[in-house]
Amino acid sequence: MHSCLLPSQTWAELEFGSAKMGDWRRTKRLVQIGEALARKPSGTLPEAFPQWADLKGAYRFFSNPKVDYQAIIQPHWERTWQSCCEPGEVLLVEDKSELDFSNHRHCRGLGQVGNQYGRGLCLHTNLALRVEGWDAEHRPEISVIGVAGQQCWARPVPKGKKKKKENWRQRLQRPRESEYWAQTLAQMPRRPEWAHWIFMGDREADLYEGFERCLEAWIDFIVRARCNRALAEEDQGVFEAVAQAPVLGHMEVEVRSRPGRSKRVAQIEVRVVSVSLRGVWRKGGPRPPLTVQVVQAREVQGPAGEEPIHWILLTNLPVENFEAARRVVSRYAQRWMIEEFHKALQSGTQIEKSQLEEAEAIRSLLGVCVPIAVRLLSLKLLARTHPQQPVDEQAFGPEALQILTAEFGRPAGGWTYGPLLIAIARMGGFLARRHDGDPGWITLWRGWKRLTTMAEGVLRLRPSRLIFPRGQSG
Repeated sequence: MHSCLLPSQTWAELEFGSAKMGDWRRTKRLVQIGEALARKPSGTLPEAFPQWADLKGAYRFFSNPKVDYQAIIQPHWERTWQSCCEPGEVLLVEDKSELDFSNHRHCRGLGQVGNQYGRGLCLHTNLALRVEGWDAEHRPEISVIGVAGQQCWARPVPKGKKKKKENWRQRLQRPRESEYWAQTLAQMPRRPEWAHWIFMGDREADLYEGFERCLEAWIDFIVRARCNRALAEEDQGVFEAVAQAPVLGHMEVEVRSRPGRSKRVAQIEVRVVSVSLRGVWRKGGPRPPLTVQVVQAREVQGPAGEEPIHWILLTNLPVENFEAARRVVSRYAQRWMIEEFHKALQSGTQIEKSQLEEAEAIRSLLGVCVPIAVRLLSLKLLARTHPQQPVDEQAFGPEALQILTAEFGRPAGGWTYGPLLIAIARMGGFLARRHDGDPGWITLWRGWKRLTTMAEGVLRLRPSRLIFPRGQSG
């Protein structure tokens, strides 16, 4: 039974029950808050806690200076690390995002986001994905493990006149946000020999220090190239070297819809070349050269008016033939999962609606919402990768399944992950027409909220739960 389908109480005890909050009463309160927000991931505490006593307790919890984000999220990290150490292949996908609280003008301690007038918090997240297997087209079947690490900070708000542009020496001497890339690898336990970990990042992860951190931790990497790095022994860059390589073969890549790009299946040609990158100069002298495989995935005859796929990937994985190259490209194509996680965090848990008045309190709330976002993402992915796997009725909740059956009827093959997700989305307004595609996070959130509220009402109205005046019976 996947933990994302456990009842909210059981799930909250699993995620937060071992948190070291300094007092068992605070840990108990944390479990209660996690359960309430998992049932109603609305982002605002008044919606999750209709009773004033419970709401007041939640406010006191998040305003307590002894409550911090690290203590809340640590059990989730440790459970993720433990699962990563099991045999098999794990993709450690990193990306940056922002939480925008610009409309919450009274919140103290926020930093700059977006343009110079936006206020909020910055996130840097490492999401762990397990490769369950490979299909006939060398595409990985993915499941979500959890968040392996995350940094949350407030970017300084510039004051006064705009500073002069820094030169590269000044930039290297001050703390930089680029230093967060691959830092999670140093926090994780040593990779066991039977586990295969691969770090993945987009063009912002194209940093020499990130490559070094991966190699020091004995972890492979796949990173999209941002700059045309110079080669150590040739008078050319990475882009020219891979462009001159012969085409190894062609493959198909599913392209997700996004602003300016429609959903489609792209026809990709693949090239591979092995190069030695010139070591960069850092404080203390130049770094040694780095040997990598360069894999180019370029779309052939993309649709008019849309930017074609063009990935140049740097990896230390052995790429000896076309099948190995296809797997490198297919792994990188799963990077969109971390974008889905950020959507689950922002649109699913609705954390940006929070009205807490301190940035540190919002960080603590983030520690609760991150596992909830993982739970929502896991549920959505299960419906895609295991649509025919039966749902455990007792673990998920017989009342919830009875409500879905009453609303939409029982599926011909019984309740499996695929029909379950669609039914939950339909509770939130999803029409489930043939051309509608997958449900979005807003409809899933609305459906989940409505379903859990109705299931809670059914439980409260059971005769065994009713309280009668003295002298009366049911």
